[in-house]
Amino acid sequence: HVQLVESGGGSVRAGGSLRLSCTASGKTVPSPAMGWMRQVPGANRETVAAIENRGGTTYYHASVKGRFTISQDNAKTTAYLQMNSLTPDDTGMYYCALGGTRGVGGTWYPELNYWDKGTQVTVSS
Repeated sequence: HVQLVESGGGSVRAGGSLRLSCTASGKTVPSPAMGWMRQVPGANRETVAAIENRGGTTYYHASVKGRFTISQDNAKTTAYLQMNSLTPDDTGMYYCALGGTRGVGGTWYPELNYWDKGTQVTVSS
């Protein structure tokens, strides 16, 4: 049984910063990839950032590149998502997630398929 314990989130004004952290434990930890997914009402859940555990390479959704930074501890069981220059479009539920990876043309993509209950991030204008 895998357990994800997430902290952080909350409300902030546009231009502000928040930091999420997530610690995973259980039999299959560490998984090939770890990251965060975001969901807003009426839209599909999307991966915003992930880190590949073997090499430490990172993936970012185009909408957060240059603003969000994902990192991981040496044990590869705790990940951090530093979110800077937040905008109202970043508002949503953020889910810490684990999963695998797939390679396409020399680039890797996360396939996160196990997530926690999520934490709300609200950015006001």
